[in-house]
Amino acid sequence: MSETIVPMTIDKLEPCIELYINVFNCEPWNETWTYQTTKERLTDLLHTPKFLGFLLYENDHLIGLIAGNSKKTSKGLTFYLAELCINNIIQGKGYGKKLLLCLEGELKKRDIHSLYLLTANRGPAQAFYEKNNYVMNENRIVMKKSFE
Repeated sequence: MSETIVPMTIDKLEPCIELYINVFNCEPWNETWTYQTTKERLTDLLHTPKFLGFLLYENDHLIGLIAGNSKKTSKGLTFYLAELCINNIIQGKGYGKKLLLCLEGELKKRDIHSLYLLTANRGPAQAFYEKNNYVMNENRIVMKKSFE
């Protein structure tokens, strides 16, 4: 098996769309992403100021992606992880950790001192991040207001 991690760029968008739909429209997320909504989300993310993302290939087949952007804070730059997804068939085999470590290494090189992310409560994603030494931030809460 030959694994390669490369920067995420707009010319590699099509396989990212397919991977994203396949991952998030299945368990445990059960979302309803379409080609168009996924393309818009990932294109917007790629065009976000201070974007950084990576793609993981195995034998020239896209199996994972990680992406987000950094923002200036009073204490320097903080990275906001927007997306991490691994092909459903191979989740739990260390590929997500490889992408996370790649991203963290690049953030350290760029003098970015922290990373924030949102994920579902009490599910496999939360367990994954906790296993990789992420903790709940006691100083922040997530609030929502719907306009329906």
